[in-house]
Amino acid sequence: MRKKINLGFTIVEILLYIGLLSIFLTVLTGIFVSTLDVKLESEATSAVEQDGRFILNRLIYDFGRADNVTSPAALGQQTNSLVLVIGGTNFTYSAVGGDLALTDGVGNGNLNSDNSSVTNLTFTRLGNSGGVPIVQIKYTITSEVIRPKAPEVRNFQTTLGLR
Repeated sequence: MRKKINLGFTIVEILLYIGLLSIFLTVLTGIFVSTLDVKLESEATSAVEQDGRFILNRLIYDFGRADNVTSPAALGQQTNSLVLVIGGTNFTYSAVGGDLALTDGVGNGNLNSDNSSVTNLTFTRLGNSGGVPIVQIKYTITSEVIRPKAPEVRNFQTTLGLR
């Protein structure tokens, strides 16, 4: 006498399989979402740090080769633009639509990337009357990368003088 063999699955086995599969997919989805969050956090921080360092280094470089500072002109004066005279050419730093623009004899360009914006840009003339021009520079860089938390914001401040 032959035994009849069932080759199918029972409803309990199918429910168990579906339950395990849904737990597995939920865990993988959570890992994937947290990986994307970390990526966005990293991009935001990187954009702000790189732009901040680049702008500071460019200002230090241009101050090192500048002949004069024409704006801000008076001691204690605070402006939204900086004008350096380098080799007879005016180099103007100013905030334009969330970007830090540099205009020189050749043309103009932005010093920050598309992933960040520059706000609260101020240049304050310091020093002694008749002395070497010294300028205090303050600005805020905000990340444009959309991330789960608030945007990445860093304040930068430095004081530079002519040699």
